[in-house]
Amino acid sequence: KEKTTFTIKDSEIPESFDVRTAWPQCSAITGRVRDQSDCGSCWAFGSTEAFNDRYCIATGDATTVFSAEDTAACCTGATCSFSKGCNGGQPAGAWNWFTKNGVVTGGDYADINKGTTCKPYSMKSCAHHVTPPPGMVACDTLPEYSTPKCTSTCSETAYSVSYTKDKHFASDSYSVKGVSNMQKELMEKGTISVALTVYEDFETYTSGVYQHVTGKNLGGHAIKMIGWGVENGTPYWLCVNSWNDSWGEKGTFKILRGSNECGIEGSVVAGTV
Repeated sequence: KEKTTFTIKDSEIPESFDVRTAWPQCSAITGRVRDQSDCGSCWAFGSTEAFNDRYCIATGDATTVFSAEDTAACCTGATCSFSKGCNGGQPAGAWNWFTKNGVVTGGDYADINKGTTCKPYSMKSCAHHVTPPPGMVACDTLPEYSTPKCTSTCSETAYSVSYTKDKHFASDSYSVKGVSNMQKELMEKGTISVALTVYEDFETYTSGVYQHVTGKNLGGHAIKMIGWGVENGTPYWLCVNSWNDSWGEKGTFKILRGSNECGIEGSVVAGTV
């Protein structure tokens, strides 16, 4: 289904907006940059993180971190639009899964053995298309990970809540169509899940407003969108990638807004907490 009713008028949409500053109490969650490692699980990150952001915005809980691992491993079959873990998937399927199955807590690779979440991400952080910072290896030197096994128990034995009791649910999921509706959605509810076609020149992005100029099509990629603005007269969307903070503008990127650049405005999904 599609969301079309908003209390905000077109004339009330500001020139710029950022979820991180609009709800400052949630900035630790909304501004968190994660790392999908050498696994095609971007779809699980772009959805799980958006749900996580909205959960914080709706509840004020800025400590609970949702598990991209649980989504990547367990969101499969018809419920999940036949997503395939490390071999790609659909954020719309994941949002549907959040309404039916829920998602448990789970931090990053660095959170393993801390006992603070149910299923932290089991795949190692790595440098994506950049020179590895000290202590990090390049993703292409890692084995290409296969999809983690779906388990109905927490991987952290010290975590005190059972897997079943740790599940968090969305009450619905829907698609959002049109630039102004995307903006209103961000202003009213927070982060949205978006997808784009990645070309070679996106991988080498470092700053500014991205527009595709050169290089071949490398496939689809899903991320979360947290705002918009204008830079040197160019309107942009502000997105958070899942390639850790060594890529782009500390893990974020800006992309041309208003002309469906690389399909960024074409498959937008979200849901209600």
